[in-house]
Amino acid sequence: MNPRRKKRMALLLAVVVGLSVMTGLVLYALQQNIDLFYTPTELVQGKGETKLKPEVGQRLRIGGMVVPGSVSRDQQSLKVSFDLVDAGGEVITVIFDGILPDLFREGQGIVAQGHLDDARTITAFEVLAKHDEEYMPPEVAEALKGIEHVKPEYSQEQLKGSRS
Repeated sequence: MNPRRKKRMALLLAVVVGLSVMTGLVLYALQQNIDLFYTPTELVQGKGETKLKPEVGQRLRIGGMVVPGSVSRDQQSLKVSFDLVDAGGEVITVIFDGILPDLFREGQGIVAQGHLDDARTITAFEVLAKHDEEYMPPEVAEALKGIEHVKPEYSQEQLKGSRS
């Protein structure tokens, strides 16, 4: 083999090895940062045929309906805890330290992103409320089949105050 072919072969080998290492590092990074979507039932009972459950400390997203009467606010801070439920009947608790979206209310479908503390508790760093009553992501809609959406009830004072 002449020297020119040896250089080309070495260069080609270096490029292939470099791309392989880069691909491996990207896949490793994605493995650690992928947010998997769960419903409360999938979180408790496991997801899919293998009944795969997330590990404590794993980052994830969870979607469900806020259980009426479950919202608890700390008077000294912005910390809020509430329960989520889906059609499977499992209830999990979400703890959030921050300002909730304006559309957040009991009986509302939400998606929370955070870390799993234990089998039924999530510490969220982001809470998203759906923006209208018609649209819902397909995964959340499937999980909430059979659960009735609770429409907000406004008093006469609230209705008069919003028009002035």
